[in-house]
Amino acid sequence: MSRNKRVTPVLLGALEEHVMLAVIRTAENAYGMNVRRELEEVTEREMTIGSVYATLDRLEAKGLLTSSRQSLAADAPSRRIFAVTAAGALSLSLTRSTRDRLWNGVNVGALSES
Repeated sequence: MSRNKRVTPVLLGALEEHVMLAVIRTAENAYGMNVRRELEEVTEREMTIGSVYATLDRLEAKGLLTSSRQSLAADAPSRRIFAVTAAGALSLSLTRSTRDRLWNGVNVGALSES
């Protein structure tokens, strides 16, 4: 029996995609509140911390993210730091290529002129 687990990418919802991209953008500082700040700054939309953590937890349960506890100092509380897995990276790529194919040939400007 092979121990190599085949990674099957999945299409992500918009919030899942945004959260995963924020995890990548915040890198080694990808803890919940920092991911939220990144999302709010880039999207210019308010985001509840509960929705961010629910999405982070869901993505980790799907195997698209991992998390580990890290502490900045011995007496400081630990933070849960997130990172994208290989399956997560493949899912981001699949989601982007699918979205790009959907947008191919769409002229939104023509629709607004109607």
